[in-house]
Amino acid sequence: MKKLLQAFCLVLFIVNVSAQTVTLPPYYGVQSSTFKCGVSTVKDYEGNTYNTVKIGNQCWLRENLKNTKLNDGTLIPLVIDSTWYNLTPAYCWYDNNISNKEIYGALYNWTTVNTSKLCPIGWHVPSDSEWTTLSDYLGGESVAGGKLKEAGTAHWASPNTGATNETGFTAFPGGNRMYVNFGNIGVHGLWWTGSLYSGEEIWMRAMSNYDSILIKCYFQIRTGASVRCVKD
Repeated sequence: MKKLLQAFCLVLFIVNVSAQTVTLPPYYGVQSSTFKCGVSTVKDYEGNTYNTVKIGNQCWLRENLKNTKLNDGTLIPLVIDSTWYNLTPAYCWYDNNISNKEIYGALYNWTTVNTSKLCPIGWHVPSDSEWTTLSDYLGGESVAGGKLKEAGTAHWASPNTGATNETGFTAFPGGNRMYVNFGNIGVHGLWWTGSLYSGEEIWMRAMSNYDSILIKCYFQIRTGASVRCVKD
């Protein structure tokens, strides 16, 4: 019933503003009934397109987020200096180099993740338990990373141990940001969850080039890390 009401309200909004020539993005609002995970693509507010992949009963985006706006159109500040340490929404490209956007996506701080508006509408930053569901389905943390990592050494540093990408998740090693310093691109991938560990630390997931583990860890909220979204 709630989804029907949302769809009805969206139609009313479009009708009411049509005379004012206001056009909503085609990807705005509830998911189409024709959406098929693993086949259909998803667009964020800016129009960036993401492939999808079904793993068990979950549907994931197959790429790291790269949007610079929240799903309500609010601009996320691009922060390249020490103000990254402030507890305000921020994103950056690894090494402050936009050429890293297409492959690795953006790095976000926790304040941005915690808006609950970072993923496209109908999607969300996965919780710690949703990441655990993924690793359990793949046989546990000790082997899940290998099944999720892009195979080969085109982006992962050698030896990229155990990487098969048999899930199609295609995890990339986007590195991270700590304060003003960047590190570990090609060596580690680090992804936010939406779950608090304690105080100013958040549960996260990491993968490395030297093992097959999907590592459960926690980092400070000022960390810059990648985001993968899962369908509501």
